[in-house]
Amino acid sequence: MTAIRWAVNLPLPGRALRDHRELIEALPGLGYADVWTGEGGGIDAFTPLAAAAAWQPALGVGTGVVPVFTRGPVVLAQTAAALSELAAERVMLGLGTSVPAHVTALNDIPFAKPVARLRDTVRFLKTALRGDPVDEEYETFAVRGYRPPPPAVRPPKIILGALRPRMVRLGLTEGDGVITNVLGAGDLERVLAEAGPRPPDKEIVVKLFVCPTEDAAHARRTGRAFLGWILNQAPYRAFHDWLGHGDRLAESRALYDSGDGTAAGLALPDDFVDALWIHGSPDQCRRQIARFVRPGVTSVLLFVAPTPELLTGRHALPDVLARLRPDGA
Repeated sequence: MTAIRWAVNLPLPGRALRDHRELIEALPGLGYADVWTGEGGGIDAFTPLAAAAAWQPALGVGTGVVPVFTRGPVVLAQTAAALSELAAERVMLGLGTSVPAHVTALNDIPFAKPVARLRDTVRFLKTALRGDPVDEEYETFAVRGYRPPPPAVRPPKIILGALRPRMVRLGLTEGDGVITNVLGAGDLERVLAEAGPRPPDKEIVVKLFVCPTEDAAHARRTGRAFLGWILNQAPYRAFHDWLGHGDRLAESRALYDSGDGTAAGLALPDDFVDALWIHGSPDQCRRQIARFVRPGVTSVLLFVAPTPELLTGRHALPDVLARLRPDGA
């Protein structure tokens, strides 16, 4: 099995972005090869990666993911090219459709033909990041007269946020791989089965949400706040229907549709929350994380949620990160 690359999502809990430098410098010694970001709420995806690339050149950087609607295709190409010039290690440009709550509600951009928009963006970027001029009309946008800069010595890989079969196949054929999330270890088996044998040089990244605390009430409360929202966004409803969980989520969905997002989170079964929002002591979390180390998986990305122990200093974040990574993985 290919050695797993371990990664953490920025920003890390309990510190401002400006205070990340010392920890980012230490990450390779803790067993982490990459840092990633997402983009929706919170801060943007690229600023933390630029800082990380400057602070610790031994780290790869990746986005998991940035929406293809909220940045124009040429802006995405320019940003990826600049990051590739700055980073000494690999750059993974993770793209996704996002959800209407981010694209339309926050940015007033129509959420139209999301899969086609993602496919067209990949095709454009593959051309532009090779340094080839682009003057073409795609199904969902047109780019006229773009002359990109010369390609980077190490061009970025383009991977797609993928949940169901159509997107998985798109990521492994036209893209350089996929990143998946909000799923349990058993669910991962079905996604990997759909992917089939991993083509050479393609990436399969699994993003896990980890809340390393023995305060189960805190962990489930914060997990429900996140899961009660995301599981009720259309792409994740369809994903969990495909996984066979629709019946178990029916009560949460009805409450969310009635306008009660808090109750939607509270209606999620405990074992469902526990599977998607890993919690317990760092050692207990490590054993749960190890269940996602499967043939075909190339990277495991840990989103570490704030905990009482981390926020009060009872647990040191570097020690927690070192203990979360399964030994020998």
